[in-house]
Amino acid sequence: MTFTPAIDPDIEYPDSDGKPMADNTEQYEWIVKIKENLEIIFANSPNVFIAGGLLWYPVQDKKITEPVAPDVMVVFGRPKGRRGSYKQWQEDNIAPQVVFEILSPSNSLEEMERKLLFYQRYGVEEYYLYDPDPHSFQGWLRQEGILSSIPEIKGWVSPRLSIRFDLREDGLEIYSLDGQKFLTSLELSQKAEQASLQLEQERLKAEEASLQLEQERLKAERLAEYIRSLGIDPDTL
Repeated sequence: MTFTPAIDPDIEYPDSDGKPMADNTEQYEWIVKIKENLEIIFANSPNVFIAGGLLWYPVQDKKITEPVAPDVMVVFGRPKGRRGSYKQWQEDNIAPQVVFEILSPSNSLEEMERKLLFYQRYGVEEYYLYDPDPHSFQGWLRQEGILSSIPEIKGWVSPRLSIRFDLREDGLEIYSLDGQKFLTSLELSQKAEQASLQLEQERLKAEEASLQLEQERLKAERLAEYIRSLGIDPDTL
């Protein structure tokens, strides 16, 4: 017989660990860039949940383990929507399949080793770690039940996300499979403005062409009326 420990129903699961989402602007920009671009890619996939800095409680017993807040998590098989934290037992027991961590100076080696062990233990399939300062990028892929280091990360394509990582001397670039580069919030806004401006220019161009056709139609009608005034049927010409 399997023994199942009793769960105290009064245990609280805070939605915050009291720590900031990021320690500096560059770390924050990277978290937002990855999270928002993934949101765009999976905008039409209602059962792909994406979050940044959300506490993940893998089991309903805080005595077993403390939660971790991945900088970005992606969960296939769970609906989009607001959550204060990710309590796995309330999510069909589906663990985040992909997580990202962006290093900052405050992250210790011990902390990152603990996170790797956490992701290993609780079923993460892909784990990506980027340090923007020395442009260091690492990845782990679950193979035969173990998160194993990806030996050649440059040009790597995520099996789950279908995005490509290009590590260059000046930093990391990420692309969707259609070749669209991950952009910052400002770049996304500028791109949207450019698209809106282009649409407006095309609308004005179409209106101009329509006006020109109308002018030519009126000119043809006036000419036909003049010919009729001469006693000639324009349809016979």
